[in-house]
Amino acid sequence: MYINTETLRLDYKVESSEEGLSVIDVAATSMGISSRLIRKCKQHKNIFLNGVAGSVNRTVHQGDVISFRLDHDENTFDPEPMTIRVLYEDGDVLVINKPPFLVVHPTKGHPDGTLANGLSHYQYERGEDYKARFINRLDRDTSGVLIVGKNAFAQQTVAEQMQANEVEKYYYTVVVGEVADDRGTIDLPIERETMLDIKRSVTEGGAPSVTHYEVVERFAGHTLLRVKLETGRTHQIRVHLSHIGYPVMGDTLYGTESPYINRQALHCASMTFKPPRAPAFIEVKAPLPEDLSEAIRLLRGAVD
Repeated sequence: MYINTETLRLDYKVESSEEGLSVIDVAATSMGISSRLIRKCKQHKNIFLNGVAGSVNRTVHQGDVISFRLDHDENTFDPEPMTIRVLYEDGDVLVINKPPFLVVHPTKGHPDGTLANGLSHYQYERGEDYKARFINRLDRDTSGVLIVGKNAFAQQTVAEQMQANEVEKYYYTVVVGEVADDRGTIDLPIERETMLDIKRSVTEGGAPSVTHYEVVERFAGHTLLRVKLETGRTHQIRVHLSHIGYPVMGDTLYGTESPYINRQALHCASMTFKPPRAPAFIEVKAPLPEDLSEAIRLLRGAVD
């Protein structure tokens, strides 16, 4: 499949094995277009066979070209100057190192000063205009790798990789307590405690959730862990580690305040995924932020 970034058009040349199939069959299988995106393009008459718009039920033949034209979604956030730490960028995705204490997108409580506002300014400085689509989620106080899609197809492609458990996500966190086992897996369901509560908990009947961890370093009363997420539930690492008796340091929702850091000590250190036009998966890494590095330094000093 060929992606024209200037017109946001997806082109696919039909192969001999697809002779006699319908446009929608090829789009859903070989092109990997989601049913939601197919419906949207169909509604706006943006699906073409050999340059002619028409029914998605048309029969295709070897050598035919199926094209999807993606509507351009403009940025709607007010631009605000902000330092954006870019880890990777191409025509489809932007990967940044999100600092702590930064809300990702505007809410009633945070109508401005968000990452979305900063990304709006980042675009306009470069003469770009696209709707920022946040593909993975990071809490306000969590730092690290954050993937932003520049178009609907990019968002769909990477999101489907996550749903298929093809994206590797690693975090570093310091927990309260000295973890005895060098490594372990927490396979426990998670669910919101109440419909009106932000807090989650391990609950029978909740969504399946799997967290792997390994000890990197032990301190007096604390442990540095490297954590791999197999699923991506809200607050998953914080809920799971608190449930087994090792709450994330500084996490006041699932634990207590810490003298070493004034937020939850949680950082998304790396993600491995495949950008839509890349030939292979790439790994993007984010170095530890200063406050977490300093907390680790202080904990090492406490041991000495």
